[in-house]
Amino acid sequence: MDWDALWFNVATLIAGVFVLDYGADKFIDHTVVVGRRLGISQTVIALLTAGAEWEELAVVVAAILQHRSPLALGNVMGSTISNILGAFSLGLLFYPQGLEFGRSEKLYSALLFLVTTLFVVLAFFNQLNRIVGGVLIAIFALYVVSIIYAIYKGVASPPELSDSDSDREYSDSDDGESVNHATTSENSPLIENEVTPSSTDKGSRRSRSLTYHIFQLILGFISLSLSGYILSHSAVTIADSLHFSGTVFGLTVVSFATTLPEKLVAILSGSRGHGGIMAAMTAGSNIFLLTLCVGVIAVAGYQVQEADNFVLFELMAVWVSSVLFCAVIFLGMGRNAGVVLLAAYLGFLYLEFTVYRR
Repeated sequence: MDWDALWFNVATLIAGVFVLDYGADKFIDHTVVVGRRLGISQTVIALLTAGAEWEELAVVVAAILQHRSPLALGNVMGSTISNILGAFSLGLLFYPQGLEFGRSEKLYSALLFLVTTLFVVLAFFNQLNRIVGGVLIAIFALYVVSIIYAIYKGVASPPELSDSDSDREYSDSDDGESVNHATTSENSPLIENEVTPSSTDKGSRRSRSLTYHIFQLILGFISLSLSGYILSHSAVTIADSLHFSGTVFGLTVVSFATTLPEKLVAILSGSRGHGGIMAAMTAGSNIFLLTLCVGVIAVAGYQVQEADNFVLFELMAVWVSSVLFCAVIFLGMGRNAGVVLLAAYLGFLYLEFTVYRR
C-alpha cells in the first residue's frame, strides 16, 4: 500500500469538505440576495435552498463524470441514512423537554416515507434506468410545484431553514445585505422573516451591486463543483487503497463528510428548541436526494460491477430510517429516540466496515 498517496488523499478529502461548505454558503446566501434584488418570490428561493442538497448533487455529478456511479448512489443512500440516524438524532439529543411536531412536519415525513419506499422498490428490482430517472426528476419538479401551491393556499408552511450553516447569527456587512440567520434560516428565508436594515445601518454600509452578488453566486457554484470533484476523486483513491468498494465508501465516509453541515445545524436548532427546523431539513434533504439526485444517476446510466452493487441490508437501512423518522414525528419522541437512532447509525457504520466490507 502506498501510504503517502493514502494520507495525501485523506488530507484532500478533508480539504474538499471545507471547500464544499464554503461553496454551499456562497451559493445559497447569494441566491437569496439575487432573488430579492430581481423581485423573485422569496418563497421560491426558500424552496430552492431549504433542505436542498446542492453539495450532494455536485458530488453525484462529479462521480458520474468519473464513471463511478456506484460511489454516487452509495453517497446518496448513505446521506439519507446519515441525515436521519446521524444529524436528526443529534438534534433530538440536544432538544429540551416537551418535543411536539406540527402538521407540516408530519406532512413532510409522510411524503418522505412514500418517496423512500418508491426508491427502495425500484432499486431492489434493478429498475434504475433512464426512463425511471426521468420520472424521478419529474417527481422532484412536481414536489416543488405542489409545495409552492400549498404555501400559496396557506395549507402548509414552507421549509424553515437554509441547508448550509444556518446556525449562525450574523449581519453580512460584506454583502451589503443585513441577514440574521437565526431569524432568516430558522424561520424560513421569506420576506416577512428577513431583518431589514435601519436607515443608520444603510448609511454605514456600503451597498453591493447586483453584479457583485451574481459573481459571488457563480463563485459559490464553481466551489461546489470543485468540491464535488475533490471529494469523489479522493474517495475513489482511498477506497481503492483500502480495497473497499465505491458503494461502501460512499455509504460511509463520503456521506458522513458531506452531511457535516446538517449535523451542526441539527445540534444548534435542537438546542434552541426548533423542532420544526430539524424535521423540515431532514425530510426536504432526503426527498431531494431520492428524487433529483437518484434521477440524475439513473439518467446518466447506472453501470455497476458485482462487487460494487448494494445489498439488501443497505436498502433496508434506508427504508427503516425513514420509518423511524415518521415514528418520531408522529409520536413526538424525544431524547430517548435520539439515543436509539444514534446507536442504530453507529451499528450501521460498524456493519458496513466489517460484515458488508466488499
